[in-house]
Amino acid sequence: MNFPLLPLRNALLALGCCAGAMLATAQTTKPPKAQLWMDLSTGSMAGMPEMDLPAGMGNRLGGIMGGRGGATGGNTSYGMARGMNIMPPRVLDIALYNSLKPGVEAEQAIPPGMRMGERLPLVPPQAQAARQTEPGEVPDDYKETPKGRILIYWGCGTDVKRGQPRIIDLARGNPADFGAAFAGRYAPDRGARVSPAHALYPNEKSRVSLSRDTSLVGEHQVLGDGVPASMKFTLGAAQDLMPMIELQNSGGLKDSIALNWRSVPHARAYYLHAMGQIGNNDLVMWSSAETPDTGMGLFDYLPNPMIERWLRDKVLLRPDVTQCAIPKGIFAAPDGSAPGRRGEDAGAMLRMIAYGGESHFAHPPRPADPKAVWTPEWAVRVRVKSHAMAMLGEESAGRAAASGRNPPIPAGQEPAPGSAESVIPLPGPMNILRGIFGR
Repeated sequence: MNFPLLPLRNALLALGCCAGAMLATAQTTKPPKAQLWMDLSTGSMAGMPEMDLPAGMGNRLGGIMGGRGGATGGNTSYGMARGMNIMPPRVLDIALYNSLKPGVEAEQAIPPGMRMGERLPLVPPQAQAARQTEPGEVPDDYKETPKGRILIYWGCGTDVKRGQPRIIDLARGNPADFGAAFAGRYAPDRGARVSPAHALYPNEKSRVSLSRDTSLVGEHQVLGDGVPASMKFTLGAAQDLMPMIELQNSGGLKDSIALNWRSVPHARAYYLHAMGQIGNNDLVMWSSAETPDTGMGLFDYLPNPMIERWLRDKVLLRPDVTQCAIPKGIFAAPDGSAPGRRGEDAGAMLRMIAYGGESHFAHPPRPADPKAVWTPEWAVRVRVKSHAMAMLGEESAGRAAASGRNPPIPAGQEPAPGSAESVIPLPGPMNILRGIFGR
């Protein structure tokens, strides 16, 4: 048989030429002389009013909520914007790397709407912060053999869907099973690799908390020895602090729990995750995704292309979605009772995140000529997110907020005045995992 090889050969040659041309015209880009990272985070607790905390309490609660605070004193420290902090509710992290003068103090001139003075000091860290646990990661000090099971549910709906739950039996002692339980999608670590060569805010010179009226909209300028004089940029509404998520939940743990919220301005997607302990050994996880992994590593900033891809994969909820339901009874004990009392490590907790956008600024702009080498004087990246927490099975967040009070605490279980528990009794994800590991 004779095949028309000539047209095929010509087509392959054409493809090769095109690929070669694309490689030949790829633009050469050099690192900026100065790079600034800004992370903005807004946190809230469903049904609880915003509270002002005394100095130091923000850091203590940041550890409870899985935050990454470093230095003590004040209500904020660098790294808290990466965590799920709700006290203080608004956190700003700034990191500057100036290759012309690394490790030298600088300042950032800020717009009046920030209500934090005219300039923020950027100061090199005094010492390298200790490594903190990544979202969804189990600390290294858990050496005991795990016990019990992990039951994984997924998807919004009043009833448990066919094929659920996915069950991981930890009692078998197979490390691969435990690794599989916590494998899956996660937010890539794209934060600044902080070192003594960077200059940070907050720092020991300034830990001014962001107020309810704080706005970053306006012109910003970075000033300092070796900082390019042109390092000015203007932030708009899309780069400002996101509003708090107005989350409401209703229904007991033995029922389907209804979740609803108002659309968050500038949110690109949503994600919800709940965790609860049944009995002494079983851990139940649920997420709003249409995929069966635990999803514990998604509570972080996401780059815009990843948000779009995971929206298509139905991992994240679209920005126009304002409600979801947790399947009936997945967090109820076999006898129908709740898994734990208020204030205990065991309990059912919901976390929700609204992903904002990731914005980039650079000077000079990228050349239109692909053959020209691009060497920006400076570059800025701004990331925003908002997150909320809720105790499942508690009084509806909407009713609690409307009444202006917190859900009642049973007599005899009141925490000591001034303690962290007197502010908010909340089981963190790692506390629930301690139950699985018998600690």
